[in-house]
Amino acid sequence: MAHEREFYINGEWVQPSGSATLEVIDPSTEEAIATIALGTAADVDKAVAAARAAFPAFSATSREERLALMRRLLEVYKTRYADIADTLSREMGAPKKLAHTAQAAMGSSHLAKMIETLETFEFEQLRGTTLIAKEAIGVVGMITPWNWPLNQIMCKVAPALAAGCTMVLKPSEIAPLNALIFAEVVHAAGIPKGVFNLVNGDGPTVGEAISRHPGVDMVSFTGSTRAGILVAKAAADTVKRVHQELGGKSANIILSDADLNRAVKLGVEGCMRNSGQSCNAPTRMFVPADKHAEAVAIARATAEPLKVGAPASEETWLGPVVSEVQYNKIQRLIEAGIKEGAELVTGGPGRPEGLNRGYYVRPTVFANVTDDMTIAREEIFGPVLSILPYKTEEEVVARANDTPYGLASYVQSGSVDRARKIAAKMRSGNVYINYPAWDAGAPFGGYKQSGNGREYAGFGLEEFLEIKGTVGYAAA
Repeated sequence: MAHEREFYINGEWVQPSGSATLEVIDPSTEEAIATIALGTAADVDKAVAAARAAFPAFSATSREERLALMRRLLEVYKTRYADIADTLSREMGAPKKLAHTAQAAMGSSHLAKMIETLETFEFEQLRGTTLIAKEAIGVVGMITPWNWPLNQIMCKVAPALAAGCTMVLKPSEIAPLNALIFAEVVHAAGIPKGVFNLVNGDGPTVGEAISRHPGVDMVSFTGSTRAGILVAKAAADTVKRVHQELGGKSANIILSDADLNRAVKLGVEGCMRNSGQSCNAPTRMFVPADKHAEAVAIARATAEPLKVGAPASEETWLGPVVSEVQYNKIQRLIEAGIKEGAELVTGGPGRPEGLNRGYYVRPTVFANVTDDMTIAREEIFGPVLSILPYKTEEEVVARANDTPYGLASYVQSGSVDRARKIAAKMRSGNVYINYPAWDAGAPFGGYKQSGNGREYAGFGLEEFLEIKGTVGYAAA
């Protein structure tokens, strides 16, 4: 890759202002595969200046002009699809099949959905004599994570383009190479100079500079709740809009009339997919107490055959987790589960048998978990499932909601009406009934400490718009 030690600012690849670098580690081998430049506040200043200079003209473009740009962006993205997927697999450890069918696919799916949304979106509406207009908010700072990199980049870039905003992106420094390819896609698509800018760097330096910058009108952040709090504090002095998609500890409620075999099997796989590194993963499985033993047996039978191995292998179901830091955190939490008395069903500490390097984690299932245990409270972000028995529906709803998080909930039942009643009581931004197909048009975001604002389709577009009321616009 030609631009690993450069940033994309004002339509050009430029040298960083500083000399700091960081190795990008392949988590399957623990070896460096690239070295990127780390930015400084001075680089952020340059990127913001470019975005501010580009904003007046870009925000004045017509719907048709922005649609044409986004359609070209989608066309070019498809030509680099394989490069993006392969790069994602190498830098964050996603199995090759998952990288091609889901990780890279999320980028094109969100862009296509935003194009569809923009085609009919109402930016103006007359209410009496008052014109209600929705206008681009301005320069947007974007800070994205490593677990679904292109998904989160596109969930921010696509609505920003549709709204007429300009932007400065800081991708995760742990998995930054896919973002560099995306910047090449932006350039090839002919996005005007200064509309999209990219500065690599770490959170305490580049992330904080973006959040604090008086020239940034909005910061859109996806990552941990801990980091989200720091972003919000840094942004507070300039009273900019802060849009956040943060952590989760999602409950999966299996009701007594559910198909237990299907509900547990898909619940285990949903928790383990992407090596458990999804903020909305169903990590707390609530099962009727009288079916606990049967559910545990199904969970064991599902988890144990899941193949852990090199991302490039077609047989691999779980690749490594993204980094040594993440691996050590997961190991600490598995040890905490054992120490606090949870029943270890399968998996446990250490690497899977036959793997002596790479950040591989054993697919782990705990049973007889209680609500006060660390593994039931903290977001693990690894392939670790907790099974918790319950006795009544009233009890399970209260326990499922007893968390500082509120990103997603899952409900499994043989009766859709019964599931709907439980879903209505869940304090989360999303509820998934009986493992439905993914919907790019559903709002995505959380309650409580899982964030604020929403992503996807028109819900995401609204976040990048200001509302202006022009009173007396029309004659009475």
